[in-house]
Amino acid sequence: MAASSMVVCFGEMLIDFVPDTAGVSLAESQGFIKAPGGAPANVACAIAKLGGSAAFVGKVGKDEFGYMLTDILKKNGVNTDGVLFDEHARTALAFVTLKKDGEREFMFYRNPSADMLLKESELKMDMIKKANIFHYGSISLITEPCRSAHMAAMKAAKQAGVLLSYDPNVRLPLWPSADAARTGIKSIWKEADFIKVSDDEVEFLTQKSADNEDAVKSLWHDGLKLMVVTDGEKGCRYYTKACPSFKGKVPGCKVKAIDTTGAGDAFVGSLLALAFSNACGAICTTKKGAIPALPTTSDAQALLSSSK
Repeated sequence: MAASSMVVCFGEMLIDFVPDTAGVSLAESQGFIKAPGGAPANVACAIAKLGGSAAFVGKVGKDEFGYMLTDILKKNGVNTDGVLFDEHARTALAFVTLKKDGEREFMFYRNPSADMLLKESELKMDMIKKANIFHYGSISLITEPCRSAHMAAMKAAKQAGVLLSYDPNVRLPLWPSADAARTGIKSIWKEADFIKVSDDEVEFLTQKSADNEDAVKSLWHDGLKLMVVTDGEKGCRYYTKACPSFKGKVPGCKVKAIDTTGAGDAFVGSLLALAFSNACGAICTTKKGAIPALPTTSDAQALLSSSK
């Protein structure tokens, strides 16, 4: 693909430690599986794995985990020219508890982690300005200097005519408070051209039921081109520039969920057609970890065929 077709993903990349037994607390778990993760990095890998062109911009520690994560990006076909290594902070870690239904609870080790220390002066702005889409989350907004780097990158992308894609990816344990999270996440809401938000995130941000269409519509802004609400196993809802008149639902795919880590990121990375995205998100729940569980095009097509 040409450089202008590239999706540049900005933010965190980390190690998820996932219990090898589902349905137990972190204290009860006897062992953990080391899995590469971090929502923006997951999206970059999903795009590349499905034949797209993707780059990751972020910082990891100058340590074995940082090197490992960068190698994984490369092996998945992601451009790593924007990856930096910090000598003074470690790569972020997260311990993820799996409930019996495959949903997760998080415990993070970032005090600070390398991704939080990314500076505006370290960014490769030329790469960002040449992208077709600039994708990001909200975790990079929590602390300085990463917040300023995020804002500068987003501004440069927008001024260059790059489309902005936002997945808020709410992780409350990382924010000072729930109110701080809502304020921080909404502070850049109106900059995005595309927004993917989960039903749980709709409820958190609006403090109303995700089934309440007025609550969903309250998240719409006039600059948006597409907003997608993912409803887990039920599928997704989409809203376009003509909102609220042009909208719809696409049913999900039934799978046996083992680990939902990375499902939303697989969905975003595969946003070529909504049914295809549902299949990719569903497949990602059937294995432990995020990047190792990302589906190929044939995987998704096979599930779609079997679901008809």
